[in-house]
Amino acid sequence: MSKLYSLWELICRFKYVVVMAFILLIVVVLDDNSLLNRHKRSVHMEQMRTEIERYKQEYAYADGRLRELENLAAVEKLAREKYFMKRDNEDLFVLVDELSEQPAEADSLQ
Repeated sequence: MSKLYSLWELICRFKYVVVMAFILLIVVVLDDNSLLNRHKRSVHMEQMRTEIERYKQEYAYADGRLRELENLAAVEKLAREKYFMKRDNEDLFVLVDELSEQPAEADSLQ
């Protein structure tokens, strides 16, 4: 009982310090708007801002490509180069660089 009484006397003697420590604990750690949560939210917001910038750049690139494909000559060029399409009266020859395939075969043997 004497330990409990001495603890009570200590709390009564430093009541302002105890109350301030309790308030500081609430503000820093326990509250929904605590400093720790605010820091986490600010880090998350910064990540979201960088992601927004990345998506804006991707959108600008895709929009440019879309505007480029409104021209029929650009569509034909894309179809010929990327998808190996041809006109009816043309012959198509696809050249493959064999040197680029050799290191992959050499790696599989080792």
